[in-house]
Amino acid sequence: MGRLIARRPVVRIGPDGQRSRPDSIAVEEPLELRVDGKALAVTMRTPGHDVELAHGFLHTEGVIGSADDIHDARYCDSRDDEGRNTYNVLDVGLAPGVPAPVTGVERNFYTTSSCGVCGKASLDAVRTKTRYSPAADDVAISYDVLAALPDALRAHQQVFDRTGGLHAAGLFTPSGELLVVREDVGRHNAVDKVVGWALLNGHIPARGLILIVSGRTSFELAQKAVMAGIPVLGAVSAPSSLAIDLATESGLTLAGFIRNGSLNVYSRADRVNVEVQERPTMSQA
Repeated sequence: MGRLIARRPVVRIGPDGQRSRPDSIAVEEPLELRVDGKALAVTMRTPGHDVELAHGFLHTEGVIGSADDIHDARYCDSRDDEGRNTYNVLDVGLAPGVPAPVTGVERNFYTTSSCGVCGKASLDAVRTKTRYSPAADDVAISYDVLAALPDALRAHQQVFDRTGGLHAAGLFTPSGELLVVREDVGRHNAVDKVVGWALLNGHIPARGLILIVSGRTSFELAQKAVMAGIPVLGAVSAPSSLAIDLATESGLTLAGFIRNGSLNVYSRADRVNVEVQERPTMSQA
C-alpha cells in the first residue's frame, strides 16, 4: 500500500510481559493545495486520492460547482532531503472564467487531521451557501438498510484493518449499494475525497445518495454533505449540536449512533422508512 502505511517499532506490554516488534502505522503527511500557483490550504492527510481531495475541498468550500471548473491538477516539484519528490504540493488550475477563491473570509486555511474549520473566524463564515440544497430530495431509505451501512463501510476499510488508525467515508444508494469508500487520518479529508470522487464521476449534486462516516458528525461534515447535495448523512457515533442545527435548517437527514441494529435520527426522519424490508430466509436464498 506504499505511502499509506509505515512501519515503526513498538514495545508491546501485557500480562505476559513486554516485547519489541514492528507495527503498521497509518501515514500522515501535509498536503499543500495551491490554486493557480497561489497557496490556499495545508491539510494533514493520508497520501492518495489527492486530486479527489482537492476537488472535494474546493467544492465544499464553494470555490467550484462542477468538475469542469478545474482545468488541470499537477504535483509541484517538492523534494525531500534525499531529492525525491514528496508529492505533497498539488497545484490546481481553474478553468477560464472561474473566479479565484476568496481568502478574505478571515480563515486560517491550515487544517489539522482532526478538524478542518478551526481557523474560521465566525460561524457566519462557515455557513457557505450550497448550490444544491438537499431539502427537496424525496429519497427514502429503509431503516434496516441504513442500520447495516456502517458494517458495509467497515468491511471495505483495508488500511484500517492493518493500522486501526483511519477514518472512513462511503457513498451508498438507498438500496445499500456501495459506490465509493475513502480512508484518511482526517475525517473531513475522507469526506472530501468521497465528494471529489462524486464530482469527477458525475454524481454531484448527489441526489438520492447516502453518506456514511465512521466516527462522529461535526458541523463541518454536515456542511460538506449539504454542499454536495447529499440528502442523508449517517454516522457510527454522535453528532454535534451545530451539525443538528445545520441539518435541520438545510433539510438534511442526519442519523447517529448507527450500531447494533438501532439508530437515532435528529432531522428529517420522514426519509427513513421504519418498516423492515423482508429478507430471504435460508430456504429461499
